[in-house]
Amino acid sequence: MAVLEQLTSQQAIELENKYGSNTYHPLPVVLSKGEGVYVWDVDGKRYYDFLSAYSAVNQGHCHPKIINALIEQAKTITLTSRAFYNDKLGLYEKFTCEYFGFDKLLPMNSGAEAVEAALKVCRKWTYEVKGVPENEAKIIVCNNNFHGRTTTIVSFSSDSTSNKNFGPYSDGFICIEYDNLEQLEQVLKSNPNVGGFLVEPIQGEAGVYVPSEGFLAKAKALCEAYNVLFIADEIQTGIARTGKLLAVDHENVKPDILILGKALSGGAYPVSAVLANNNVMKVMTPGTHGSTFGGNPLAAAVAIAALEVVEDEQLAENAATLGEIFRSELNKYIKTSSVATLVRGKGLLNAVVINDTEDGDTAWKICLALRDNGLIAKPTHGNIIRFAPPLVMNKEQLLDCIDIITRTFKQFEE
Repeated sequence: MAVLEQLTSQQAIELENKYGSNTYHPLPVVLSKGEGVYVWDVDGKRYYDFLSAYSAVNQGHCHPKIINALIEQAKTITLTSRAFYNDKLGLYEKFTCEYFGFDKLLPMNSGAEAVEAALKVCRKWTYEVKGVPENEAKIIVCNNNFHGRTTTIVSFSSDSTSNKNFGPYSDGFICIEYDNLEQLEQVLKSNPNVGGFLVEPIQGEAGVYVPSEGFLAKAKALCEAYNVLFIADEIQTGIARTGKLLAVDHENVKPDILILGKALSGGAYPVSAVLANNNVMKVMTPGTHGSTFGGNPLAAAVAIAALEVVEDEQLAENAATLGEIFRSELNKYIKTSSVATLVRGKGLLNAVVINDTEDGDTAWKICLALRDNGLIAKPTHGNIIRFAPPLVMNKEQLLDCIDIITRTFKQFEE
């Protein structure tokens, strides 16, 4: 079979099943093209994309400005490594630091890499600035978190699928309930070796759990009171997804460490970053961290273009407006539904809870029916369906999608 041969859906699925490591359970649809809010399968059927590659494609599929930046930079130089300077990295670092309001940027590639880098920055700061004895540092995390799948990160995951049989696990983490200020304060008060609090402003993978109003601001204030770094994982929630540039902006919180990824490149290339001010990032010196691909000129050019699109096209404002419509219309439907029980979220990061157990298959069957009706989405935690379309969607398209979703739900009403 030639590499460039056009595959049928069944052939593509069979190839992945035979030769790929079985670490995913994809919805059975084989995509071959994307543009804006739409994707097409190998048979030419068009779908609304309501996952956006887990919010990596906020700017829409194959945004022409981003793709043009990718092509033009690829024609000149793609990788230098950090053994040498290149003519794009400094421009990208300056642009992004000013864009988000920080002094320094540590460039990485994937989201999990950025989280790992942030943990290292936090620990080093804890020893060298806060003065905690070496190897005694603690970082507070939340139950039901999702920060990636490296061995360090799964060590503090409460998802048994993520960490079972991957031990021994890394020490140094204290888990508390999400959205529980009392537990946070209790741990801060009783453990002077805590150096950081790592938190998702909205827990996306857990089912789009939005914390109580004021939780983030009060958590940040507690961190300040106990000289602890507030680390915001905005890999999925950041870059306009929730109706603000960052989800922490809803409560006017400035993280001590900000972690970005996914939409930092508009889905065109793996780009992630850790941002902090000089008082924190100063602990990182030559040799303390690195990445062959981190900060490569191709990534730098793509990320600048991707962030310019967010601002130029007012994607945060659009996400806020359309998100209100989405939740309002879905709430109207849910009032009389026996299938859908709750919609929650902010901006265009939303989830609908299905009236089934976590180990049930109703949500999966609904997603298959949504696919058949021209919209693709995916369950999370069994009975929750996440709905997160590209932020370039317009009102007319959103209303069409709401009609598809409600019509599909009706197929499952008793």
